[in-house]
Amino acid sequence: MSTSPPHDRTDLPGSLGADYAADADDHRPLGGYTALTGSFGLLFAGGLLAARRSGRELPERIGTRDLVLAGIATHKLSRLITKDKVTAFARAPFTRFQEKAGHGEVEEAARGRGLRYAIGELLVCPYCLAQWVAGTFTLGFAFAPRLTRLLAGMFTIYVVADTAQLAYKALEEKT
Repeated sequence: MSTSPPHDRTDLPGSLGADYAADADDHRPLGGYTALTGSFGLLFAGGLLAARRSGRELPERIGTRDLVLAGIATHKLSRLITKDKVTAFARAPFTRFQEKAGHGEVEEAARGRGLRYAIGELLVCPYCLAQWVAGTFTLGFAFAPRLTRLLAGMFTIYVVADTAQLAYKALEEKT
């Protein structure tokens, strides 16, 4: 049975999140999540508004080739930011190293409380961070489609190279 008062189980003011986390050991940073969600919405909407005000026409649609290119690049860039051992320096203020995860990746856990913990959770979850990366590529298509395709192409090439490395290693192990 938890000894922590219900209002300490989230970082929402007062008792707003009191019944959300039943266990005091599972403190949930709902205020931090609110700040991150609001920041994403404001940055994305602000970017679209800035594109429109600069006289750029927003694309009527994103073509299939660009969707596939940006989708693959979003997958790779999200994993690079959230899992790569070389990018751990950027996650370190918000996370704690847990263990090596193979192929140059690490497992980490969020640390701290409130917004710091929420940022840590974002930075260790490639699925969560993918929305931010996809939003960046989307704004890129509005502001600088050629540069966006070039950068998305680079990360897609990275995926092809990773796949080739894994296939080569699998073949090596079979022989």
